[in-house]
Amino acid sequence: MGRVLLKVGAGVAAVIAFFWLLSVIIGLLVWVVMIGLVVGVVYLGVRMLREGSDTRG
Repeated sequence: MGRVLLKVGAGVAAVIAFFWLLSVIIGLLVWVVMIGLVVGVVYLGVRMLREGSDTRG
C-alpha cells in the first residue's frame, strides 16, 4: 500500500512539475513577444518621424 501511494505521489508531483515548467515557458514566450511588439512599434514610429521630417525640411 505504501509503495502504491509513493508511486501515485511521484506521478502527481511529476505532472505538477511538468505543468509548472510549461507555464513558465509560455510566460517567457509571451514576454518576448510583447517586448518584440513594443520594439517594433517604437522602431516604426521613429522611422515615420524621420521620413516626415525629411519631406518637410
